Amino acid sequence: MAVVVAEMPEKDVLLEQDSGVVSHCLVIEEDVVGQGTRLSAADRRRNARLERLRELVPVENAILGIDLADVKQHAVLCDHDSRVVKRWKVTAKAWQLEALLDRSVEQAQRAGFASVTVACEPTGHRWQIVQQLAAERGLPMVCVQPLMMRRAREQEDYTTEKTDAKDSVLIARQTARLHCYVPEQVDELWGQLRHAGIRRAQLVVEATRQRQQIRDLLECVWPAVLGAAPKCLFDSATWLACLHVVLSRCDGRPERLRRAGLEAFAAAVRGELARFGGLRLQRYTIRAVWAALTDPAGVRTRRAGALHRVGWILDDFVATRRALDEVETRMVDTLNQLGLTDLVCSIPGLKPVGAAAILAETGDPSRFSHARAVVKHAGLAPRAHESGEYRGTTRLTGRGRPRLRLAAWRAVFGALHHNPALHQRYQHLTTRTHNPLSDGQARASLAATLLRWIHVIVTQRLPFHALTTTRHLTPAA
Repeated sequence: MAVVVAEMPEKDVLLEQDSGVVSHCLVIEEDVVGQGTRLSAADRRRNARLERLRELVPVENAILGIDLADVKQHAVLCDHDSRVVKRWKVTAKAWQLEALLDRSVEQAQRAGFASVTVACEPTGHRWQIVQQLAAERGLPMVCVQPLMMRRAREQEDYTTEKTDAKDSVLIARQTARLHCYVPEQVDELWGQLRHAGIRRAQLVVEATRQRQQIRDLLECVWPAVLGAAPKCLFDSATWLACLHVVLSRCDGRPERLRRAGLEAFAAAVRGELARFGGLRLQRYTIRAVWAALTDPAGVRTRRAGALHRVGWILDDFVATRRALDEVETRMVDTLNQLGLTDLVCSIPGLKPVGAAAILAETGDPSRFSHARAVVKHAGLAPRAHESGEYRGTTRLTGRGRPRLRLAAWRAVFGALHHNPALHQRYQHLTTRTHNPLSDGQARASLAATLLRWIHVIVTQRLPFHALTTTRHLTPAA
C-alpha cells in the first residue's frame, strides 16, 4: 500500500494556533479504494424487515409504550427521540385499555403527530389483548423482546434498575430504533393448533413423569415385576393390565393373587386389556408376572405403601394417555382442515402428529420470510464466533422457542431411519474427515434441515418428491 505524504503551505492551514504561530501540517493520504460488493441475501432480507417495521413505526406517528401488568398499567407517549409527550398510570385490566388508546391518539394529534404506534413487551397473554384493541382502532402494534429490554436497562445507566415507569420509556425508545418485531397474527385454526400443541407438550411431560415414578417405585419395592416386562414395558398393554390387576386386588401384597390360580389371573388380565389399548394377550408376559408374585426382593417394609401409590399413579397414567390421544386426534383434524397433512407428511418418516406438533409452534410458516428464519426461531441456527483471521467454535444459538426445538428434535428420531436424505446427511456429518459431528450435534443439524423442508413445502405448496432436486431439499441442506 503506497502512502503519499504531502506538505501543505502556510496559506493552506485552516486552523490558527493559540500561540499565533502557524505550523506546517502534514497530510497523509492513502490510495486505498474500497471495492464494492453486491448486497447479500441476508442484507436484502434485513432491509426488507426494516422497511416493514418502518411502515408500522413511521416518523409521523408518536409511540405509545405500555408496560403491561395485572392491574396497574404504565404508559408513556413519546416522539422518536424518546422525548415524553404524555404519561399515564392506569388502574385497569388489559381489557379495559380502550380509553387509554383513544386518549393517546387525541394527545398525539394535538402534539402534531398523525397517529400512534402501540408498543409493549409480550407479557403473558396481555399483549394479545392489546393487539386486538389496537387492531379494532386501526393502530399498528409492535412488540419488544424482554431480552432486548434487559439489555436496554443496562445501557440506560449501567445498572439493572427496573421500574414500570422507566420500562415504558425504554419500550418506546427501542421501538423508535426499530429494535422490535411484528407480533404474530393468528387466525382461528392456527390458534386451535397452537393451544392443542401446548396441551400435548404438557401431557407428554406428565406421562413421562408418571412412567419414571412407576419404574422407580417398583425398582425399590418389587423389582421382579420389572424383569417380567418386555423391553419397552409401558408399550405392553398386557404388562400394564397385569400390573393393574395385581395392584387393584392385592392390597399391597402381590402373593395373595396366587391363591386363585394362573387361569383366573389370566382371565382378569384379559378383562382389563382393553383399558390399556391392547387387543391380544401375551401369554409369556402373564406367566412372568405370575412368577414374580412371590418374589421377595425389594424393601419389604415399604412395599405395601409404595404399591398403593403405584396404583394411583397408574390410574393417572391411563387418564393422561387417554387425554393425549384425544389431543393428538384434534391436532391432526386441525391439520387436515388447514389442508397441510398430505403436504408435510410427504416427507418420508414424518408422521401427522409430529408435523402438527412442529406447526403448532411455528404458526403459519408463510409469516417467515425465509426458511432460515424458522431455524433461528427454533434456536437451531449456528452462532459464528469470528474476528479477522480468528475462527472460534460454532455453536447453536439456543434462542427461540424451546418447544419448537424439542418438537423438531423428536421428529428427527422417527424420520431418520425412514428418510434416505436425512440418513445420508447424518452419515456425512458424523463420518466426514474434517470436523465430524457427534450424534447429538448431527441430529440437531437434521432438525434444522427438517424445519427448512417444512417451510419450503408449506409455503410453495409442493410435496417432498417434487422438491428433491432443488437446493432446498438436497441431502446437504
